[in-house]
Order: sequence, then structure tokens, then C-alpha cells
Amino acid sequence: MGSREALAKKIAWISVISNIILTLGKMIIGWYGHSDAVFADGIHSAADVFASVIVLLVIKIANKPADEEHPYGHGKAEVIVSGIVGILLLLVSIYLVYEGITGFFKEVESPSLLAMWVAVFSYVAKVVLYRSSMNVAKQNNSKAIEAIAFDHKADIVASLAAAIGVLLSIIGERFSIHLLQYGDKVASIFVAYLIFKIAKEMLTEAFDILLERNINNETIQEYIAIIHEFSDVRRIDRIRARELGHYILVDLRISIDHYKTIKEGHDLARSIKVKLMDQHDNIEEVLIHLNPYFPE
Repeated sequence: MGSREALAKKIAWISVISNIILTLGKMIIGWYGHSDAVFADGIHSAADVFASVIVLLVIKIANKPADEEHPYGHGKAEVIVSGIVGILLLLVSIYLVYEGITGFFKEVESPSLLAMWVAVFSYVAKVVLYRSSMNVAKQNNSKAIEAIAFDHKADIVASLAAAIGVLLSIIGERFSIHLLQYGDKVASIFVAYLIFKIAKEMLTEAFDILLERNINNETIQEYIAIIHEFSDVRRIDRIRARELGHYILVDLRISIDHYKTIKEGHDLARSIKVKLMDQHDNIEEVLIHLNPYFPE
């Protein structure tokens, strides 16, 4: 097993185990502690468990090398996972909004103080998990690990919001401030909104990659600057690049003097490819087409 795959699996397993513990804690305490916000946060953690399991199943596929049937590799498997997680979070957010709104039409029950402490513990745990997962995702350019990190990110603010909502409801009951008693309901809707935002980001990125949208212009300009270092390149006719999960494929058309030999053109193209891949280690392949250049 490659180091990248092994690391991704390790992160996913940590996510699964931690989310199972948090799911049970938040859903049980949220239910018996009469906190919609904490219970909603527990549902989101349950979605995280499902997402992490999907990642574990697909990591091996995404890291397989290119073959005859998949000449561009299997990197998009990670993107598909990210999209599935995004859809899952979107559905969870809709459900939580429904539950939060209907809660306003029911008798208000003040949540227990234990529910607030569970939310606080979840917040601290998720901050640690998010930071560590995102660092690993950036170091390995892994969309799958990044998807896990985004799940943790959604839980960070969600758990904090749940804790504040519970606290406001408790204060409202003890000091007979009726409006504050709905703090827990409001917090559950806010949690749903945060989950929706994360889902939107993940789905947008997944669709962009699946539809092979060109990578950001800043990176393209970095590629162009490297290519212009070669004096034999008279003109860059076209450049485009697409993400396939954790790696990038670059398509390039350049013009060189028409009298250059095939070998000279081949050697130039190879030198450009090597330099691009040396300076950008997430580039998997560079396809270069040569056009003849005629001075005007």
C-alpha cells in the first residue's frame, strides 16, 4: 500500500471512530437533554461517519495507476466521493431546518446543562480534527481527505452554535425570558445553514472538476511563466489544465520555428514537461502539441 493511500486511510479511520463517539454522545444527550441543536449536531456527525466510510471504500480506487481502460487514472473517484458527501450534507441540512421550524410550534422544553458541555467537548475535538486533516489534505493534495476535513469544519461552528443555543435556552428558563427559551431551536436552524454552506462548496467544486473546468488562472500563469523560460518557444497557442482528483493533466500547444527538426521539437517538449512537473508535483501528465512558427 502506498504511503499516500495508507495516510488517507488512517485519517479516515480516525474520523470514523471519533465521529461514532460524538454521534452517540450528542444524539443520546441531545434527545434526553431536550436539545434540538445538540441532537441536530449529532445527526450531522452520523452523516460524517457515513462519509468517512465511503472515503475508506474509494481511496484504494482513486490511488490506482492508469490502465488500458482508464488511461487518465482513477483520480475522479475522490471527486465523486466529495460530491456524494456534499449531497448527503445537503439532505441533512434540509431535514434539520424542517425539525427546527416545527419546534417553534411545540411546547418549549429547556435543555439540560449536560447537553451544552457535550457540545463544547465536540467543538474542541472538531477543531483538532479539522486542523490535522486539512494539513494532511494539503500536503498530499487529496480531495478525499479534504472532504473529511470540510465535514469537521462544519461541525466546529455547528457545535459552538449548539452550545450557545443551549446556554441561551437555559438562561431564558431560569430568568423567565420567553424569547431566549427558543435559543436552542434557532441554533438548530443555524447548524442546518452552516451544513448547507459546506455542502454547496463541496458540490460546486465536485461539479467543476467532473465537468473539467480549467484550473484557476493564477496557477495557469505560473505554468506560462515556466514555459516562457524556454527561448525556443515562439508562442503559446493554447494552454489548459484540468483536475482529476489529487492530480492535474496539462494540455499545451506551442509554436516553434518551422525549420526545427522533429528531434529538436521532441527534446524541447520533454524539457518543458520535466520542468513543469518538477516545479508542480501535482501534475501527472503534460501533453504538448507543436505548431510551426513562421515570422511575419
